[in-house]
Amino acid sequence: MNLKPLNEQVMVITGASSGIGLSTARLAARAGARLVLAARSEQALRRLTQELTDAGGHVVFAVADVSREEDVARVAELAQETFGGFDTWVNNAGVGMYGELMASDVADMRRVFDINFWGVVYGSRVAVRHLRERGGALINLGSVASEQAIPLQALYSASKHAVKAFTDGLRMELAHEGAPISVTLIKPGPIDTPWPLNARSVLEDEPQHVPPVYAPQAVARAIVHAATTPTREVYVGAGAKWMAASGQWAPGLTERLMAALVIPRTHSRRPPQPPGQDILNHPSERLAERGDYPGVVQPVSVYTEAVLHGKWLAAGLLGAGWAAALWNRRRRAATGRPS
Repeated sequence: MNLKPLNEQVMVITGASSGIGLSTARLAARAGARLVLAARSEQALRRLTQELTDAGGHVVFAVADVSREEDVARVAELAQETFGGFDTWVNNAGVGMYGELMASDVADMRRVFDINFWGVVYGSRVAVRHLRERGGALINLGSVASEQAIPLQALYSASKHAVKAFTDGLRMELAHEGAPISVTLIKPGPIDTPWPLNARSVLEDEPQHVPPVYAPQAVARAIVHAATTPTREVYVGAGAKWMAASGQWAPGLTERLMAALVIPRTHSRRPPQPPGQDILNHPSERLAERGDYPGVVQPVSVYTEAVLHGKWLAAGLLGAGWAAALWNRRRRAATGRPS
């Protein structure tokens, strides 16, 4: 399956006004992609579109709520009318939810699934209908929570489990029919975006990430890679990969450790956001890639870069090993020791 270079592509990104979507839009625009951006935050989208257009980009936007199938269809129609279609569709829009399951409101739970799961379903269906004809990439944003449930984020984890099952099932069906579509699931660990600030929370304080935490650019690079190189799935962050592997091989121990470590560290002891500030039902209008995580944020995931660019890493390690061996031989020769 051949995917176009980014500078020949039209890319659709949902949830483009904040965090990972915003970082991906900026990275893709710098690489020359034409963009169709979607989110509920109209003013943030206007500012972003102006920013990227002023830098020489070709960008249009649509105000859309991905929980509404008709809104998602309008995004595809805009891409068709403006650019003649699209080559990559990124289902990135999502919302968070913090709190014990028994203390959470069922209506809020349904809303999380409407956005996180049904938004992916609607986006994937419209993308596949289009890409069956011209080929391209469908990229869905899952999470490490797609593999391992996280305490105090169990409902969010459930929605991302559903995204994984839907994405994997769709990939198999498209492969069986021979459709020229690459289907990728991106599974980030904790990422320093405004996501905890925007999340629906019933905690008594502001929630925070549990390290290791990565910058949103690390996820954006994985998305851009999947847009040009067929990729089944990728974890962003070694911690995410470790958590998923641990949950698979030692589920009981992993659950006990996460309950003991994650629950207390999710509490920041900072005052919670004012009521109604979450984006469950209202757009945030925050044009911000980064959040307010107070600890160390890793700008790059060495693990993820190694997975995505393995051949270059292998060549680099081989070269480093050869250089080390040569240096060691010369050192031994200089000291008169046998090599």
